[in-house]
Amino acid sequence: MKDSASEVPGSFRDPSGFLFFKNKILYRQVNTIYKEDYDHLINSGLYKKLSESNLLVRHKEANLSFAESESAYKVLKPEPIAFISYPYEWCFSQLKDAALTTLKIQRIAIEYGMSLKDASAYNIQFQHGKPIFIDTLSFEILKQGRPWIAYRQYCQHFLSPLILMSSKDYHFNQLFKQYIDGIPLDLTSKILPWYTRLIPGIMIHIHLHARSQKYYSSKTINIKKKKIGRHAYLGIIDNLESVTRKIKLQLKNSVWSKYYEDTNYSPEAFEHKKKILETFLGEINPDEVWDLGANIGIFSRTASNKGIRTISFDIDSIAVEKNYRDCVSRNEKNILPLLLDLTNPSPAIGWENKERMSLIERGPTDTVFALALIHHLAISNNLPFAKVAAFLYKLCESLVIEFVPKSDSQVQRLLATREDIFDRYTQPDFEKEFSIFFTISEVVKIKDSDRTLYLMQAKEKN
Repeated sequence: MKDSASEVPGSFRDPSGFLFFKNKILYRQVNTIYKEDYDHLINSGLYKKLSESNLLVRHKEANLSFAESESAYKVLKPEPIAFISYPYEWCFSQLKDAALTTLKIQRIAIEYGMSLKDASAYNIQFQHGKPIFIDTLSFEILKQGRPWIAYRQYCQHFLSPLILMSSKDYHFNQLFKQYIDGIPLDLTSKILPWYTRLIPGIMIHIHLHARSQKYYSSKTINIKKKKIGRHAYLGIIDNLESVTRKIKLQLKNSVWSKYYEDTNYSPEAFEHKKKILETFLGEINPDEVWDLGANIGIFSRTASNKGIRTISFDIDSIAVEKNYRDCVSRNEKNILPLLLDLTNPSPAIGWENKERMSLIERGPTDTVFALALIHHLAISNNLPFAKVAAFLYKLCESLVIEFVPKSDSQVQRLLATREDIFDRYTQPDFEKEFSIFFTISEVVKIKDSDRTLYLMQAKEKN
């Protein structure tokens, strides 16, 4: 009987090959049509250069008998990425680092007689704290005189969102959910402030580029007639890099980015909470933790410092930005800060709603942290305990959750501007509803605080 296999939905568009799972192991089929380009990638030394520089995901060649069709030339077994994330979950600096990594790879590829045919932000993932290119089949033999075929895609996937986030609002990367192939240049041109037309790089790559797209959209263009010299080709890459590097994000304080400077935790309570988390982690020994509502990642580091892979989610873009910058400055390899609105988590999008996975599809993880979170979900967002418990049950095998009672000053702050209609926001009701989905293993009251930490184990899933 043939081993069970399933194609990865997000990889069907490239005729060069596709990704598939066989018995839960990820493989990449290289089709015969890509033979010449693949051989050049390997034989030229480009693959070796990029993979040894941790710029391109490593792979091993697998037995061709694993192929899923007769069109296969090779079957690769790529090194797995621990957690797949998407541009709409990245902060500004993550997107900028992904952009600069793409250009760095393109520059190196040119030296080896190749070029990127794709400059999609989805070709970048974050592994061990750094961006890495994951699409081995995105390289093609450099065709002398031809413009960079991925130029438009780079502008839409990187320049457009970066300049919008910088000059207008840092939430503009959320447009990736609507525009899966990057933010259209004409839309970006309309939104940007007038003064950006005085910035040469933005004028050329966004405004004039958008006008050119509109002009040529109704005309037939023979790309073979458009020639560009090697010097001009490299000049475009140089200019794109220069423009990208100059885009800056002014780090302003947001509602939650200074949370720990305005918390009601005493130093004793704060340290006790860390010790309780360390004890719980020692008991359950997870490989991965999702910290939901992580803010700038202080308690995420309680896990990551133990060598646990930690995905540090928060709704606040500036908090995630600060978290990521701290990770970079400290060279932290076990933590990945990401944007997430837990009341509206990342959906499955793309063709048949399958090209990009929802948050739930990327789980379950070993352990979820839900610290100082329940009152925001239950009171700020009117979510019953039963709904919260059912959702968290889908995400994890074990749960560390903090109950924050009404007597807490943070809850009182939430209730100050609204009627208290939350009669069932009590600790007994909390325990009752969560006990439907979880077994409560430990309950520890945080010293010098009204708050309580729970360690729970998910009941057997059907």
